[in-house]
Amino acid sequence: MPSSTPGSGTELTTVQLPPAGHDVTELPAEGGEVYAQGSVLRLVLRTFTRNKLAVLGLIIVVFFVLFCFVGPLVYHTDQVDTNILQSNNHPSGSYPLGTDNNGYDILGRLMAGGQSSIEIGLSVALIATSLGVAYGAIAGYFGKVIDAVMMRVVDILLSVPVVFLFIYISVIVTPSTWLLIAVLAGLSWLAPARLVRGETLSLRTREYVQAVKVMGGKSRRAVFRHIIPNAIGTIIVNATFQVADALLVLAVLQYLGFSLPPPTATWGGMLSQGSQFLSDGYWWEVYPALVVIILIVVAFNFIGDALRDSFEVRLQER
Repeated sequence: MPSSTPGSGTELTTVQLPPAGHDVTELPAEGGEVYAQGSVLRLVLRTFTRNKLAVLGLIIVVFFVLFCFVGPLVYHTDQVDTNILQSNNHPSGSYPLGTDNNGYDILGRLMAGGQSSIEIGLSVALIATSLGVAYGAIAGYFGKVIDAVMMRVVDILLSVPVVFLFIYISVIVTPSTWLLIAVLAGLSWLAPARLVRGETLSLRTREYVQAVKVMGGKSRRAVFRHIIPNAIGTIIVNATFQVADALLVLAVLQYLGFSLPPPTATWGGMLSQGSQFLSDGYWWEVYPALVVIILIVVAFNFIGDALRDSFEVRLQER
């Protein structure tokens, strides 16, 4: 094609077409690079991996999962029988993090305590998120009187003093793993319920939800096949924060005494017991458990922040 026509006064620009088989979206454009659109999952993963703190948080979580569940298979310790002759030993070659007042190896106790803490935290997040999503979606979808009544129930439960409730329960019953999960999940579903309810109030006015109603579809189909899947980004982000909150609340409650009975190890229980000997200079009975709790809670928060940015369409680079 000629680049110009003599005497016409108009200059034509030569257009270089890409070779056959090449994707036009992959060509560089003036003013910046143009990416292929790709799938939603690809966009989410790309935005997530560009957040260095989120990648660090994911590495920390994977490390502690392996540390707690695979570590005891390599580093064998007795976390059942006490050994008073080895109590309060300084960190050494035999005991890398020392021993506590009962003679338990603290490194092995961190592994054993992490198993129960991680299991409870993940179980609470799963149950609380599932209940909260279903409850909030139903309340937001039907609205009016149903929404008002259901949300007042949430407000009432949010006003319950959680710490006093746990202290009272610990007095009348012996705490167990399932009891901790049930009680924590029974109060943790309130936040996701309010969050999903707000999302549903917006999604229920969308065309695809209205089309279900016009075509005679049931409300259950509209809620569970259309509204909840379209709020999946918000749900996943909230579930991540639920794990962090459950681990932190669990550690606080265990520190206050609402913990699994001995000799079961828990991170919060290690803090509670070790703080009694901190004034004697036995710092290794407190700081390892404290550092582990801080690291894993912060790691889940980093992951949650990155997932929120990844699912936010305005922050995705297209």
